[in-house]
Amino acid sequence: MTEKLFSSEIRVMELLWKNGEMTAKDIAFALAENVGWSKTTTYTVIKKCVEKGAVIRTDPGFVCKAAVSKNEVQESEAFELIDRLFDGSADLLVSALIGSGKVSSEQLKNLREMVKTMGEE
Repeated sequence: MTEKLFSSEIRVMELLWKNGEMTAKDIAFALAENVGWSKTTTYTVIKKCVEKGAVIRTDPGFVCKAAVSKNEVQESEAFELIDRLFDGSADLLVSALIGSGKVSSEQLKNLREMVKTMGEE
């Protein structure tokens, strides 16, 4: 999958990542309750996800399952963000996050550990 997923498509994907296979009807019911979407809106978003290769649809029953993992989408989105807003520089992204003051001391500790572990490899 090379196409970017929009926030509406991520909502569908989150349900599939959490629940595995679901019928389009069940997805529509869940999103109607959680977001207020109509059945038509949900089916349109599912169709877009299928076209992008993010969802596999099987019949009978219009059963959907994720074709890409959450991790794959997160990595793709992170790299796209870094390229688009930080000129491809991950350290500028990390600097912006730390400089914002929105990173907790526990998160900073985890980041230090990750960097330390990666440096040992």
